[in-house]
Amino acid sequence: MFDLRLEDAATRARLGCLHTGHGVIDTPAFMPVGTRAAVKMLDNRDLAECGVSVILGNAYHLAIRPGTEIIDRAGGLHRFMNWERPILTDSGGFQVFSLARIRRIEEHGVTFRSHLDGSPLFLGPKEAMGIQRILGSDIAMCFDVCSPCDAGTRELEEAVDRTVAWAAVCRKAEGLPGQLVFGIVQGGCRAGLRRRCAEELVAMDFDGYAVGGVSVGETEEEMMAAVEMTEPHLPTRRPRYAMGLGTPDQLVELVARGMDMFDCVLPTRMARNGTAFTSEGSCSIRAGREKDNLEPVDPDCGCRTCRNFSRAYLRHLFNVGEALGPRLLSLHNTWMYLDLMRRIREHLRKGTFARFRRERQRTGSPKDQGSGRQ
Repeated sequence: MFDLRLEDAATRARLGCLHTGHGVIDTPAFMPVGTRAAVKMLDNRDLAECGVSVILGNAYHLAIRPGTEIIDRAGGLHRFMNWERPILTDSGGFQVFSLARIRRIEEHGVTFRSHLDGSPLFLGPKEAMGIQRILGSDIAMCFDVCSPCDAGTRELEEAVDRTVAWAAVCRKAEGLPGQLVFGIVQGGCRAGLRRRCAEELVAMDFDGYAVGGVSVGETEEEMMAAVEMTEPHLPTRRPRYAMGLGTPDQLVELVARGMDMFDCVLPTRMARNGTAFTSEGSCSIRAGREKDNLEPVDPDCGCRTCRNFSRAYLRHLFNVGEALGPRLLSLHNTWMYLDLMRRIREHLRKGTFARFRRERQRTGSPKDQGSGRQ
């Protein structure tokens, strides 16, 4: 389960260790997004090289393609994708928000029209837990209704009511032995709804709790407010997961607000667009100034990309349409995210996290002695 090893004296940050059937996750932890059983542009050796301890998959998408029958025959998602470390699966609750045009919310679940061929798919709490049981993920998420902060009061209240009711069904569902189940707190930016949702979920005694309904179009200020409204009502000795977040600077601030786990598509999505995360901030590798720059993307980075290739070479790969360009930059960005988590954990151990945070707030993305090179 979850071992809380340290609470920072100056912030809400925590250092912990989550035990799962496929290994230990040191927290704070970042989870690369592998929605369809693959992290875009990267293979499992790349992920292991970056120090990834857990990845995220999506029950909705995997149920549609390739389908649970094939994954079941393969022996579960770990064997299907040959990944030996922990996997967290999202239940499909986010698709209730993102696929609003092709779904209908009902009392016991949601009817979707497949985004592939229009065929109907019903997904409720029982179905979502059944899919995740077949997938064999180490952490299964409850099926919820994701509503954005700018939704009306009635919509948010209905989302919380359904989220709580469906969580109760998920809690009673027959799970895979050893599979952890996390509840998801909704409520937009309404403190009262966040508190009610959190308290009712905590009463169900889940293995962990997530802050949902963020990274769905709200401002950064609203995002942080939603986290701050939720965190005080979550149990101290259970992991806390901020879903779908965020940029490197946001991750530092979310850790300071008591969050332990994160996922985000930005490292690989930005890489595919030619944007690199560095210790000095983000930059475009496709920019003209990089044409004859024979320096690495980040001289302080220990990733394979920066050890072997220059900015000029990466720019050339993008300009001639070589897939190697996005791949090498995806490797770099993913390393940078994992390295940030390593440095955060090291600062927490040393008692210097608050200073690291202040330095980052003052200068953006400061250089730091704990580079996490391997």
